[in-house]
Amino acid sequence: EIDKLFVQLKSALNFENSKKIEDKIWDLWTTHPTKNNLTKLLADGSSAMMDNKLDAAYDKFTEVIELDPNWAEAWNKRATVLYLMGNYELSQKDIDEVLRLEKRHFGALSGQGMVQTELKNYQKAIDSYIEAHKVYPSMKTPLLMIEKLQILIQQESI
Repeated sequence: EIDKLFVQLKSALNFENSKKIEDKIWDLWTTHPTKNNLTKLLADGSSAMMDNKLDAAYDKFTEVIELDPNWAEAWNKRATVLYLMGNYELSQKDIDEVLRLEKRHFGALSGQGMVQTELKNYQKAIDSYIEAHKVYPSMKTPLLMIEKLQILIQQESI
């Protein structure tokens, strides 16, 4: 089902259609394929993250990863928490795991762009946004960020 959704996402003609497809993909990503307790644990971690209880969120996501290291979304959520904590290198390591498990993860690709921007690796950030755009052409953030980063690179080279 997810492969079909990615094909639809690539060919979606407008933002409304692509947003519906994106929501379906996120629903699949955030629902564990076999274990409801892991889905709940991930949701609990997400709630903690929304409440800015980053340590609690980190612990929940780590627990999910320990229980199923092949669930890309657990790595993605922990990468997000690490980014919010300012631990960019560790966030990148978790993003590497997400992309190893699901190379089309446009959330992780965009997150990698943000991490690499913080690390001042602007070209790597641009490359990440280019990949996100390839997977999800109607997502607006990648093109905006690529433009901003290109301006930043030009300004730094003067």
